[in-house]
Amino acid sequence: MKSLLRSTVLLAVAAGIAASPLQAGAITPQPPHEGAQYVRLDQPQPVRESTRTEAVEFFWYDCSHSQLLEQPLQDWAGRHRADATLRRVPAVWPGDPHEGAQRGHARLYYTLERLGLVERLQTTVFRAVRVDRADLTTEAGAADWALRQGVDPRRFREAYRSAEVQRATDEAAGLFVRYGVEELPTVVVQGEYRTSPTRAGGVEAMPGVLDHLVELERQGQQARPGR
Repeated sequence: MKSLLRSTVLLAVAAGIAASPLQAGAITPQPPHEGAQYVRLDQPQPVRESTRTEAVEFFWYDCSHSQLLEQPLQDWAGRHRADATLRRVPAVWPGDPHEGAQRGHARLYYTLERLGLVERLQTTVFRAVRVDRADLTTEAGAADWALRQGVDPRRFREAYRSAEVQRATDEAAGLFVRYGVEELPTVVVQGEYRTSPTRAGGVEAMPGVLDHLVELERQGQQARPGR
């Protein structure tokens, strides 16, 4: 699986170059197409709410492309606050050589989520892991880091050790299988459409593909009986 992560990084870079409209000499970019910039899941997955379109991001704190997508994805979610909701799932790839580290990072993410601190600290975690090379895969390391961010250490450790965080971490591996994730980052819209850097044509192209998928879902809702 380590080789898969490396290969998808290279493929994403190559795809981003190949899909550039300017380099291809295109006058206007073409809209995303099913089978190219995104695919349908073999088995559509349930969504958590019915009022807005759900986008589920699969990421890992030690993935360079996940880090690159973080700020554009936050910006995208801000623009779509009225019609879309963003849910994140941290990477836990069963059998991967990095599974132990992934589980540690997943536990940190779900702790921050439980404390309502994801939006404030998500980019900070990426910087700590990717730039500072901090080891946040253990309770001690994560708690020390959280204390430096001004998080109450007692509340952090209680959340970190909670049954809810343990359950969410254990369930993350199953979600990767159910959503057919093969690359990081991956975003699934409304439990049905999946895109990633290699599919979209690079990390920078993903928000535009997500715009298209949200609009596609909106049109589909309008066309359904009773609308």
